[in-house]
Amino acid sequence: MYLIYLRLFASVANCCFKARAECLSSCSSAVLIMGEVELSCRAYVKMYLHACLYPRCSINGLLLSSSLAGGAVCVTDCVPLLHSHLPLAPITQLALTQVDVWCSQTQQRIVGYYQANASASDSSPTPSALKIADKIAEQCDNAALLMLDSSKMSPDNRVPPIVMYERKDSRWTLKDKHTIMLRQWEETRAIASQMLESGDHMLLVDFDGHLDDITKDWTNQKLNTKIAELSSPANGNI
Repeated sequence: MYLIYLRLFASVANCCFKARAECLSSCSSAVLIMGEVELSCRAYVKMYLHACLYPRCSINGLLLSSSLAGGAVCVTDCVPLLHSHLPLAPITQLALTQVDVWCSQTQQRIVGYYQANASASDSSPTPSALKIADKIAEQCDNAALLMLDSSKMSPDNRVPPIVMYERKDSRWTLKDKHTIMLRQWEETRAIASQMLESGDHMLLVDFDGHLDDITKDWTNQKLNTKIAELSSPANGNI
């Protein structure tokens, strides 16, 4: 455990000296009303590829936004965190701290949490998921808790494989599906499938992978660029 802490603190120091990543908002320009949540193509594709990269593991990550606090939430990006030992509090806390530092450097903020359970038949939030989401909700009034439904992640499935929760009266309850926006869903689904088929999911680095090799970029700039290229209007997509 002591070695893990050393690697984590070295990882934090290494991140602080990296060049700032350019923050690109990929949500639509449409006006969202209070209580709505919109997922960008980038955010969904990275969550999808994270789950596909570790199909027999529970995985988790953080939802980010480049929009100002207050009102609706536009999830513009995500940071894949772990694919093992999800309930391990010290690693999770230090990962949250490092991501928070990076967000402050790139004009982003943490607005939610996502998770996929190892069991495809179970898309319910685990106690550790609720605990992390509660912590995020302390800093973000409209925090979202998103569970990926592994049973519906086939490329042929045309329904978004997500279940979203919102915090009301100190409890996490199912969010009205009509307040969850996935604009250009067909195009986003096609990009996710294309990247999986071409093996681009192997480009994804989660925080676990970064701890094994701190030269690996957990902000996934290469993957972000690839998604942007595929979603460019010049390529006939978003």
